[in-house]
Amino acid sequence: MRADCHIHMVLDGVYWKAAIAHQKERVDEALVRQRLEEYRRCGAEYLRDGGDAWGVGLFASQIALEYGIRYRTPAFPIHKNGHYGGFIGRGFDDMAQYRALVAEARAQGAHFIKIMISGLMDFDHLGVLTDEPLTEAEIHDMIAIAHDAGFAVMAHANGDKTVAAAIRAGVDSVEHGVFMTEDIMDEMVRRGTYIVPTLSAPYYAVEEGLRVDPGNPDHLRSKSVIQRHRDMLRKCSEKGVKIAFGTDAGNTYDPYDKAYFELVLM
Repeated sequence: MRADCHIHMVLDGVYWKAAIAHQKERVDEALVRQRLEEYRRCGAEYLRDGGDAWGVGLFASQIALEYGIRYRTPAFPIHKNGHYGGFIGRGFDDMAQYRALVAEARAQGAHFIKIMISGLMDFDHLGVLTDEPLTEAEIHDMIAIAHDAGFAVMAHANGDKTVAAAIRAGVDSVEHGVFMTEDIMDEMVRRGTYIVPTLSAPYYAVEEGLRVDPGNPDHLRSKSVIQRHRDMLRKCSEKGVKIAFGTDAGNTYDPYDKAYFELVLM
């Protein structure tokens, strides 16, 4: 089965602000249908969206079977206010508000819950993230509340401590998982946790940056960060961690045409 387990239907692979602005007031049905048709032509049978606050992924999930595609979405990703995720998801200040968002996601037709518990990798500093991650207690409670509501949990998580906390709390899948250690991989094997490493997104970001500005040392330093992520995935494979294919399609410098190409090569 050809599947992409991490896409962003709301984004366009060029500039996230413009893409969101285009569909913020009203879902562009023609654009969504165009993308689903391209996936159908590539033989895609399953797509897993990262969610958005404007119903684009939800709309796609409602019409995807017309294209022979099973489409799953969390409705919207959930983040803690003041932390990474505000550009695309819904935020909370305390666990009562988080619980209400889980209930709202259910009412909207979510298939699972997505939580944002860390920032992104800092391409220029190995092992550094762009935002302070949530605490282990917060991560535990978020996953427990979603599980108690009958949902699987998809976690945007980078950094060894953050990923380890999510795995201990029973998260179902780790998205990205940058800077994981081998001890964490071993625990993932024991618990059956999936990793969706989205290797193409940082790869294209760095390669495009080098194309535009080949002499920029920041882009060259970034290549070492990407290599570490590749090495991590190789070790995951060797240890028997469950790995799911996901392109992060729609992310900046990760347009859908590249994602289609990768899907065809699967």
